[in-house]
Amino acid sequence: MKASRLAATGAVAATAVVILSSPAFAHVSVQAEGTAAKGGYAVVDFKVPNERDNASTTKLEVNFPADHPLASVMPEPMPGWKIEVTKSKLAKPLTLHGEQITEAVSKVTWTATGKDGGIQPGYFEKFPVSVGALPENADELVFKAIQTYSNKEVVRWIEVQEDGAEEPETPAPVLALSAASENGHHGSTAAEEADAKTENAAASTGSADGDSSDTTARVLGVVGIVVGALGVAYGVLAGRRRSDA
Repeated sequence: MKASRLAATGAVAATAVVILSSPAFAHVSVQAEGTAAKGGYAVVDFKVPNERDNASTTKLEVNFPADHPLASVMPEPMPGWKIEVTKSKLAKPLTLHGEQITEAVSKVTWTATGKDGGIQPGYFEKFPVSVGALPENADELVFKAIQTYSNKEVVRWIEVQEDGAEEPETPAPVLALSAASENGHHGSTAAEEADAKTENAAASTGSADGDSSDTTARVLGVVGIVVGALGVAYGVLAGRRRSDA
């Protein structure tokens, strides 16, 4: 009897854990492909899961932070989705590559095309966007997102996480920013890494060539000594033969 009660209690507890923890991984989120360093550029993915069993996700709207406007926002083309980029005037102009920017992207909207388009039940999809330059005076960026289903249901992922509080039911996607490197660069480039690999390979080759040269010199030295000793022995033997004659 006790064993059956314990089993039943455990099953209820396990079910509660699944139900309570599901919002933690089922909401719309954002993550960088690699590093999102302050002052640099990054490609970020908005991950959108379909939480419904009887409807598809047909539209995603992502609002970009007005307190830290991004001068460059370029979504990646996606088959099956129409992309609309909305820009707004800035209260304070930005400077990008020496040019003054008076407007910035405030929203990107993805709308599924075709009768059976969108994110089907049981699946998720990533929406990539190139962004920059990332702010140097912030540790994170908050993107408020709106998810629309084929049955006209709308879920607003716009609640901001408060320090010390529990995660809200519909949290807004948050992108964490990493610190720039001490030398002022925002991460190493592919060219720099390739140059470093080339230098290391050259150093290794040079070291190997030097070791090979030393070995060859030693072998030739030993051979020379042996040949010299044979020559001396031959001379002594020849002198003895002459004396005997």
